Amino acid sequence: MVDAAVQSTSVAHTEGGIDVSRVNELLLGTWADTRRTSRELIKDSAFWRDDSLGMDEHRERVLSQLHLLVQNNAVHRAFPKAFGGEEDNGANVAGFEELVVADPSLQIKAGVQWGLFGSAVLQLGTAEHHEKWLPGIMNLDIPGAFAMTEIGHGSDVAALGTTATYDPDTEEFVINTPFRAATKEYLGNAGLHGVAATVFAQLITNGVNHGVHCFYVPLRDDDGNDLPGIGREDDGLKGGLNGIDNGRLSFEHIRVPRTNLLNKYGDVAVDGTYTSPIDSPGRRFFTMLGTLVQGRVSLDGAASWASALGLHIAITYGTQRRQFDGANGQETVLLDYAKHQRRLLPRLATTYAHLFAHDEFLQKFDGVFSGRTDTPDDREDLETLAAALKPLSTWHALDTLQEAREACGGAGFMFENRLVGLRQDLDVYATFEGDNNILLQLVGKRLLTDFAKQFQGKDAAALAKFAVGQTAGKVFHGAGLRQFGQSVADLGSTARSVEYGLREEQQHELLTDRVQQMVADIAGRMRPAGKDKVLGEKLFNENQSELIEAARAHGELLEWEAFTDAVHTVEDESTAQVLTWLRDLFGLHLIEKHLAWYLINGRLSAQRAASVSRYIDRLCARLRPHALDLVNAFGYEPEHVRATIASGIEQQRQDDARAYFAELEASGNAPISEKALKKKSR
Repeated sequence: MVDAAVQSTSVAHTEGGIDVSRVNELLLGTWADTRRTSRELIKDSAFWRDDSLGMDEHRERVLSQLHLLVQNNAVHRAFPKAFGGEEDNGANVAGFEELVVADPSLQIKAGVQWGLFGSAVLQLGTAEHHEKWLPGIMNLDIPGAFAMTEIGHGSDVAALGTTATYDPDTEEFVINTPFRAATKEYLGNAGLHGVAATVFAQLITNGVNHGVHCFYVPLRDDDGNDLPGIGREDDGLKGGLNGIDNGRLSFEHIRVPRTNLLNKYGDVAVDGTYTSPIDSPGRRFFTMLGTLVQGRVSLDGAASWASALGLHIAITYGTQRRQFDGANGQETVLLDYAKHQRRLLPRLATTYAHLFAHDEFLQKFDGVFSGRTDTPDDREDLETLAAALKPLSTWHALDTLQEAREACGGAGFMFENRLVGLRQDLDVYATFEGDNNILLQLVGKRLLTDFAKQFQGKDAAALAKFAVGQTAGKVFHGAGLRQFGQSVADLGSTARSVEYGLREEQQHELLTDRVQQMVADIAGRMRPAGKDKVLGEKLFNENQSELIEAARAHGELLEWEAFTDAVHTVEDESTAQVLTWLRDLFGLHLIEKHLAWYLINGRLSAQRAASVSRYIDRLCARLRPHALDLVNAFGYEPEHVRATIASGIEQQRQDDARAYFAELEASGNAPISEKALKKKSR
């Protein structure tokens, strides 16, 4: 049965609708061809999640799928051409993100093997390491774990307890887990399949701790047995992603050769002398971690596409399922209800915003990792962008998949309809590769730092007036993070200008102003600390929640601007109109979420604030006729969707039911309802 809602994106759009092909091209972004290649590959059912499998069978299936990826040359895009790769970092991430619709366990296990374990060797190692290990990593002869996280120090990598102490007598590093809390935890490939690991540990030589470095550590001998001193525990059943063999690793004085230090940013000579091309320990640490940022990049994209899939299922079902008699005597389609529109369409708008922002983000990542825009400042900007966008997209995915599940009623609770399984598998996205709140705190600190730099030597009056001076395009394309400094208007102007409408200019001003004022307020409250570290810590803790909220607002502003940039590239008038409505829905939904802030801070009058919600309702009604086209523009085919309720079967059921009652009525044999009978007798 062919799903009427899953049509080819090549069909021409009807008058007043959207050009689905053009929107699909926009959403697939810079590496559209790679995404299509990956989607074509995973049409093969061998890549699909099989919900009937238990944990052990699921793990083996996913491992076999990794071998299929190798056979199809789908894992080599980021690796050097000398080893058969393509040195195309953006395409590599784009291709891997698409695997999420086949099975999130496949996407994450592939990311562990080639995006973390392999990338650590590639990005932190040198030519000797590449020659020795990359071929086996690429062809899966060396399945490996990325051993960074510890039970006692999750996001706080700098404080890891694992040690690597250099022994000059044997020219070896001694890798040790000195206490239980230093056990490496939640590691993909560690529970079962991994034969080696890239282990992050405190490098100690000649009695000096030079901070966290990465070491290549074999885990098993040639016969497949764990080496003496290797402690391995299986994490067992988890809340999701059970096709991945997560586990724990500990090390009891494991010795590895001096040359197993991945020494691109720090090296130890035979006599134990430490050298590094980066003098600052702090800068060195963040540079090493920055080389591994692609994990957050791929999570941002995969979560956004998972949201797209969830909405494709829920909106398709919502345009077919009927419930409760309407005024015309027929049951009403779910998506014709205003509340149903309110549940799904703002989330659809937000998903579009995430996808447009992600492509800009991926361009930034590719620029840095290709070397075209690889400077310390660019790497810092990339790290901050990753910390801003990954939390928003992963939280949004969890919220969207849950709402989509509920919007499909009991059918949404059936595993065959994908929503429950996707929600379970993506749950952990919010905490791995960095807990979302910790990541946003990093962004907030960066905003405060940039704010302070703009006002060095300026008086208090200047602190009350500042504005965002750069566009998202500049942020993404190499001009650094948003800068504060040039005043555009006084505090009252936004409230006045918004009286003329809630169009693009006013949305931008309101969203920008919120970021401005929140950062300025926090900076002002922290100013009394000066160089007093104790008071500074106290004030920071008091303002931590608001700082994280300011960082979130900053990320949302970047997404709004990326959405707007995409809309401005559309030449077809009707397509541009619909996308503008969708962008407006995203912007006003953000403003509505924070109406209390806008009212308290005098940015909106009570009357104008009330009009925001009314305008959102009108936008939902305008977008309702285009909802199917907007989800078709994601470009998913039936082999990607694989949800019974989005297959066209619900439309068939509804058509059969309506035909039955129409035929019964026409036959004259339809029973008379008690209500009608009583009404007639009056």
